[in-house]
Amino acid sequence: MQRKTLYADGRRRGRELLNLGAILIAMVVILGNADRPAMAQYEGDYPYRSAATVGMLADIVVNVAGDKSTVTQVIGAGVDPHVYNPTRSDLATLLKADVIFQVGLLLEGQMGDALDKIGKRRPVFAIGDRIDKQFLLEDAGAGHPDPHVWMDVQGWMRAVAAVADALGEFDPANGDVYTANAQAYIKVLEALDAYAKRVLASIPADKRIMITAHDAFSYLGRAYGIEVVGIQGLSTESEAGLKDINRIVGLLVERQIPAVFVETSVSDKNVKALIEGAGAKGHRVRIGGELFSDAMGRAGTYEGTYVGMIDHNVTTIARALGGEAPAGGMQGKLGGAH
Repeated sequence: MQRKTLYADGRRRGRELLNLGAILIAMVVILGNADRPAMAQYEGDYPYRSAATVGMLADIVVNVAGDKSTVTQVIGAGVDPHVYNPTRSDLATLLKADVIFQVGLLLEGQMGDALDKIGKRRPVFAIGDRIDKQFLLEDAGAGHPDPHVWMDVQGWMRAVAAVADALGEFDPANGDVYTANAQAYIKVLEALDAYAKRVLASIPADKRIMITAHDAFSYLGRAYGIEVVGIQGLSTESEAGLKDINRIVGLLVERQIPAVFVETSVSDKNVKALIEGAGAKGHRVRIGGELFSDAMGRAGTYEGTYVGMIDHNVTTIARALGGEAPAGGMQGKLGGAH
């Protein structure tokens, strides 16, 4: 089945599970905001209220908006955005927000209908749509961009610039503030990108292959010279068949790959099937670590920031595949989970 169809099926199931239109209409009436122009420039008090769908994007808004806004993350740590169904509380949060950010590119799947409707009454910025299309990777055969842009730090720098531009459109009185904040944050990300390049380049050339639960790391692979194999497709709603499992087991054995990776927001059953299959063929494979793919770590932790998320991932990958990376990561802040 084409992955594009899987995304479409997910959105249809979301409509069946929640009558979002009825919920939204009811909430708009309750909140008394139905007549507010969607893209009107902000003229209210500070801090205004921002909402972002996923943590990686909320982290950008926090850094770029600074003290001009409070920021609420809708989809929490360890939660898969591809299949997440918005609750009434989520919708209330979105409707109370003055400005909303989503990644777009079908990442938010079943929340897409709600965001489309809310976008008629609130400014909703799809940041993925503001990134140069020539930079985006296409899902082979499906004709749809891969939404996991944050896995390439340079790609996420583009998202930072896009958020700054969007906030400048929403609140032009503070456009210069958002531009300056974005430039400062990008300098932090430049250091993160340099660290990722250094530690991943230390992996022996014949071991630069990472196998994960789903196809969320293609941008990382392109940016840092790692061959990436996802058991499932771009969306976690796709299913891995026995043929896929056997093919990857053969790859593990043929290339003597030492480790595979699980993800915090995706079931590990397919990864365990790979380990068992390789073991049956006489090749021992271990779990190299748990990676953050579609969600960051717990709020209030280092891994609950974008920098900490990527630091954890590249440090874990490098150490598991025979490269060299400090146990505490780029800043010595990583916990024991990596």
